[in-house]
Amino acid sequence: RRLGGKRETAPPLTRCENCGAELQGHWCSQCGQPAIDYRRSFRHVVADLLNEFLNWDSKFFTSIALLILKPWRLTNEFLAGKRVRYVNPLRLYLLASILFFFAVNYGAKGIKVDASKLGPKDRADLETELKKEDLPPVAREKLEGLLRDSSPSPARSALSPTPGPAASPDAASQPTDRANEANKKYGKIGERPFVVFDDAKSTTPFERWIEARAKEKMGEGGTKMGLFISTMFSNLPYMMLCCIPLFALVLKLLYVRRHLFYIDHLIYALHIHSFFYAGVMLIVLATIGLIRFAPGAIAGWLITLLWIAFVTQIFLSIRYVYRQGWVVTFFKFFFGGFIYLLVLVLALAATFFATLVLP
Repeated sequence: RRLGGKRETAPPLTRCENCGAELQGHWCSQCGQPAIDYRRSFRHVVADLLNEFLNWDSKFFTSIALLILKPWRLTNEFLAGKRVRYVNPLRLYLLASILFFFAVNYGAKGIKVDASKLGPKDRADLETELKKEDLPPVAREKLEGLLRDSSPSPARSALSPTPGPAASPDAASQPTDRANEANKKYGKIGERPFVVFDDAKSTTPFERWIEARAKEKMGEGGTKMGLFISTMFSNLPYMMLCCIPLFALVLKLLYVRRHLFYIDHLIYALHIHSFFYAGVMLIVLATIGLIRFAPGAIAGWLITLLWIAFVTQIFLSIRYVYRQGWVVTFFKFFFGGFIYLLVLVLALAATFFATLVLP
């Protein structure tokens, strides 16, 4: 349905959009591409995309190479009807998303809270949590690791810094009354808990319920913060999958005068997100290699150039897919990026809240 207009029904295809041969049925007798018109009911489009995803073949390498080198060409080829040589956009996105968030979750496993500063009450809470029979194995392993790390050992005592000579009154000013009060209530800066819950500030039932959920998920003093962050990272793929239609909607509003179908924007959104995942993974791998084998200054310049090339590819993809002038594209690139950034922030806040309140 065009914006502000009536529903338009495209005539049935009589020639193959890929090679131009005359169609005698649903499949082209020359190249094998199905006679599918994507400018139709959205539920039919989703059914076709799911069918394509379940029939994965060897077209992946051609698609991923074009996606990295010229992401705009992959979108233009697909919208022009030349789809038989490339992986379906939804299948390509799902594959890139799985690899990207697998790497993110793997990196999130290294997030730990300094358990050496846990007090006796925190250790007692952790031990009580471990006694629950319905505790998931992953959560049990993390909590046991926190208890092991918090156990005093000669090695940790030997490595703990010794207090230096007392500073003279002229070297630094005396702490203020506010700082003394904070030190008295929460402890010294280096010994404070990761998260502090103030029951006195919770006035409404909703605030008290939220605080109770936060204590359950994060632990007293943030002792289970690492587990909470890992759980939230595992929910990010679902958040991003929900954000792609919103990104396509932002593009629809930015280019409303181009009279493009929403499905065209959605295909580009799938391609550019796939490029984002693949590009970030390649740059991170290149960064690890450059830091290890290249001199510091050269590695810094090369990493900077890689990120500049990454952003330039996204800008060029918008320029060549929507075919507008450089100035207009430049404006829409930054304005649309800012709007989508706000969407991502709101989606991330919703993911944080959902991770906090859901069992």
